[in-house]
Amino acid sequence: MSMVSQPDGRPEEPPDTVTGAVTTRPGGPREAATGAEGTQAPEPDARHRLTSLQGLAALSLDAMASVAYGPESIVLVLAAAGGYGLGFTLPVTLAIAALLAVLVASYRQVIAAYPHGGGSYAVAQAHLGRRTALVAAASLILDYVLNVAVSVTAGVAALTSAFPALYEDRVWICLAVLVLITGINLRGIVDSAKAFIAPTAVFIGAILAMVVVGLLRDAPASTVTADGHASVLADNATTVGALLLLKAFASGCSALTGVEAVANAVPSFRAPAAKRAQRTEVALGALLGLMLVGLSVLIGRFHLQPVEGVTVLAQLADASLGHNWAFYVVQFATMVLLALAANTSFGGLPVLMGLLARDNFLPHVFGLKADRQVHRHGVLALAAVAAALLVLSGGDVNTLVPLFAIGVFVGFTICQVGMVRHWRLARSPGWRGKALLNGFGALLTGVSAVVVTATKFTEGAWLIVVALPLLVLAFEAVHRAYGRIGERLGLGRVPEPPRRAHSLVIVPVSHLSRLTCEALNAAVSLGDEVVAVTVTYGTPEDRPAAEALRRDWELWNPGVELLELPSATRSLGRPIADYVTDLTAQRPRTRITVLIPEAEPAHLWQRLLQNQRGAVVAHAIRRDTDAVICRLRFRLEAAVRV
Repeated sequence: MSMVSQPDGRPEEPPDTVTGAVTTRPGGPREAATGAEGTQAPEPDARHRLTSLQGLAALSLDAMASVAYGPESIVLVLAAAGGYGLGFTLPVTLAIAALLAVLVASYRQVIAAYPHGGGSYAVAQAHLGRRTALVAAASLILDYVLNVAVSVTAGVAALTSAFPALYEDRVWICLAVLVLITGINLRGIVDSAKAFIAPTAVFIGAILAMVVVGLLRDAPASTVTADGHASVLADNATTVGALLLLKAFASGCSALTGVEAVANAVPSFRAPAAKRAQRTEVALGALLGLMLVGLSVLIGRFHLQPVEGVTVLAQLADASLGHNWAFYVVQFATMVLLALAANTSFGGLPVLMGLLARDNFLPHVFGLKADRQVHRHGVLALAAVAAALLVLSGGDVNTLVPLFAIGVFVGFTICQVGMVRHWRLARSPGWRGKALLNGFGALLTGVSAVVVTATKFTEGAWLIVVALPLLVLAFEAVHRAYGRIGERLGLGRVPEPPRRAHSLVIVPVSHLSRLTCEALNAAVSLGDEVVAVTVTYGTPEDRPAAEALRRDWELWNPGVELLELPSATRSLGRPIADYVTDLTAQRPRTRITVLIPEAEPAHLWQRLLQNQRGAVVAHAIRRDTDAVICRLRFRLEAAVRV
């Protein structure tokens, strides 16, 4: 039997015919969307895709918000070595900024090489094999889900710190914030970007203003925030070992989560998507690096010490701007952005799930898009899992943080290793320098992944270590299931020529009405032979209805036989299914169709009034037979008032 081509691993679905684009797999030729004269065809849905500025607001919130806890993570680790250890805050931050530069440069190349999105998954799939690609995808999925839970709980924690009376209701507040973000993203990524541009701009402006004003001061403007709080600085510690510095570096690298989101969501940008995504990636890296280094300089300038109950960012705002309205602007902007940082996951994860669905590793429903270019099922699945995490953790950010950032470092490392192989195979000009850069980045992120996992293993990180292989096994199970389905359907092979078979249409009826008439009209149009069937019961109270239907049918005389199917157990679907089974055995060459007439109410609430007979019959036929099921919808028009 001849073979036919299969578009992108999903042969049962036709290619996209809306834009005229010819899509390819990641790592293959770029998309071709050209007209007769070779000019690029316009995007009919461009208004539902991101500009560079909108991409910065929609996909960078996770990374931007990390400046609220990244420097603090470094300080808390170095505090174990006393005041002498805090002196290494800036060197450690500079190392993280250098790694950030490496990652940004790498992901710019990833965006150019893999414009269909997918980030580390796409790179690994092309150069490191399927299993490694699935590990990268699983790590990104876990990180994205945890990012939603951590971001929402962190934002709500900031709110309850300002208003302690709300603490007992923190879980409900977390769920309300999650519903808000989910609702905005269901309207499209562009709408979410527009909604978050203002808070993102306020936060970036507030942090940069705080850095600039702080650099102009010789001494802290205020220390009110930290007054009366116990210091967590260790006493009599004067040495800093390599292990401590490595741990501080790994902890501070939590500020790098979200850097990969732009590369994962390249298809969400307007054309030229790759160039817009690259500009967004560079802007994200520049702003994040500037803020991290600036805050670290202020920590050393003001000789800041970590204290219990007060964040490092709050102390810096107090020292730079004073304890006034500007201080509260910084705190409020931080609180809002922390809560909204979950939006990065809503921008990146549904696109990644769509790619996995295209490659048959997730149910194909995750590859579907709504009118506004929304992967609706991916958004809802992410929200559901995040909601479960919020409820299980009780809205406590400290329960979730140990699980955070491990997955993203695994993805970083796989992506960098894959890009090294990419440059070796491509051998483009300057490939040795690029491969060396990616190799150095892979070493740094790999070490960070090991250190973070080891230091947080007993605090809950073991769950991620267990979840990763389980998720990969789930991907493989879905892929095998689609393989079996494809084999049974004969996908990719030219089928036999179609042939006509005798057609018999069975119409279940319970009474005479316009619905019955429309059903028989459709049935005689579809089939060579039509039989109406009705299920009868032998009880005294049911006999009058059966006799009335028989009498009315003879009076109507539609030219279609009415066959009575007795039922001793008052079952509705089983007698019809048994009749279809007997007919199939007696007439194996006849194509049997069961046409089920159903009334479509004029109003949604009226569906509660229906008896669901059609659904019961359809379920029995689908479960017990191979007959074709056709459900005829008869629309009931609303009454016109005069």
